[in-house]
This record gives sequence, structure tokens and C-alpha cells, in this order.
Amino acid sequence: MSMAYDKKFRKQAIAYKDTGHTFKELKEAFGICSDRYYRWKELLETTGSLEDKKVCERKRKINKDELRKALEEKPDMYLYELAERFDCTVQAIFYALRKMKITLKKDVHLFRKVCEKTSGVLRANSASRPGNHRVC
Repeated sequence: MSMAYDKKFRKQAIAYKDTGHTFKELKEAFGICSDRYYRWKELLETTGSLEDKKVCERKRKINKDELRKALEEKPDMYLYELAERFDCTVQAIFYALRKMKITLKKDVHLFRKVCEKTSGVLRANSASRPGNHRVC
């Protein structure tokens, strides 16, 4: 992961190297390598500024707001139905939902049935061992 350096620091590093210091001295003084120096120097020569290029997010096929709205309208839609609606693959929908931190549907009814089945067993076990209480 790269660090972001401010413009003043970049100017100082370039000026330091341009005064005749070696790359070893530049690294000791500023903690930057020759590659970074040359990138900054080229950026200064081509654009006249030491500002980073602005990173533009690419246009996505699946609009996250529209996807969220579609799920609010019909929360029990299958992935393939969403894929048809957004004209993309099921995998694309899956990864978009995962990025939005929307997980698979949880079957609450199934969980309740399992708890009802095991609750009698749990009550019998908890009666035999005091202090062992487990709530489903």
C-alpha cells in the first residue's frame, strides 16, 4: 500500500536531489526511493504540478441504489431474477450484494422448528445439570 505525500514534501525531496545529493542520501533524508523521485519529477514536468491524478470510479453495470431499491420492493427475489432485471450474471449480483454487506436470506421459520425440536431435549438436560441453561 502506498503512502500519500503532500506537495510540499514532494517539492522538498525533488529540490534536495536536484542540489546534487545521491539517491542513497535522498532515501536516508526523506525515506523515498529513486522510482518515486522519477515519478514525481515526470509528473512535475508533464503536468506542471505535483498533485496526484484523481482516481475515477469506473461506471458499474449494477447501480447499488437501484439494487437496494429492488430488494426493498421485493426482498425475496432470487439472484437470477435480479440478474435478469439488471441484465447481468448471477455472479455479478452475488458480488454486488456481498460488497454491500447484504447476506443470504435467513430462514427464521426453519430455525424456530429446530429450536422447538431440541427444546425438549435441552430442558431435560438442563434439569439434570443445574446452572446449564441454553435458550434457543
